[in-house]
Amino acid sequence: MNKSDSISEMIQMVQQFCSEREWDQFHPPKDLAIGMSTEANELLDLFRFKSDAEIQEKLNTPLFREKVSNELADVFFFVLRFAQMNKIDLPTALHYKLQQNAEKYPVSTARGSNKKYNE
Repeated sequence: MNKSDSISEMIQMVQQFCSEREWDQFHPPKDLAIGMSTEANELLDLFRFKSDAEIQEKLNTPLFREKVSNELADVFFFVLRFAQMNKIDLPTALHYKLQQNAEKYPVSTARGSNKKYNE
């Protein structure tokens, strides 16, 4: 794998990895969604009880960056696998979601604001 791999190429790599291990049987939507959540929480745990300054300092260390990268890759694995197993076109889904969010959060009212669209 290289840095320029497309989403579809990454999905194929995940599919091949899982196929070689006969893991399809363990990857219904519910279990893949649980996997995403579990891995996201493992990522979140790396930041627990740390101030923003502490986190920034730790992100400058190779060991912490590797831990963050590994957890983020685990989340991404489950996202790719979910999309592959359930025939979801991620680029199309992202474009559609960004269009929806652009309507909810027009630049004129959302720039520099962290308020939810209905606030």
